[in-house]
Amino acid sequence: MTISEMLSQSGILTLLGMVVVFSFILIMIASMGLLHALVRAFKLDKTDAKTTSKTSRPVPSAGAAVAPAVDQGAIIAAIAAAIREKESV
Repeated sequence: MTISEMLSQSGILTLLGMVVVFSFILIMIASMGLLHALVRAFKLDKTDAKTTSKTSRPVPSAGAAVAPAVDQGAIIAAIAAAIREKESV
């Protein structure tokens, strides 16, 4: 078997593998779309649009930092205690 024959076979095998993977991805996308349509058609969603709009919080933008509501005094006291501990050592 010559180098050109081996390169030809490897090229064919590579293309065949790429076609198989691409086909699988297309089938997976189509089946997910079908499943999405079926879930919506049979109303199997766990979230109901009417209840979520009343109880959900607004979604912050992607760049906004979300700070949890915590006791700022406790954080300041912990930082001060750590600084005092570091200075005494």
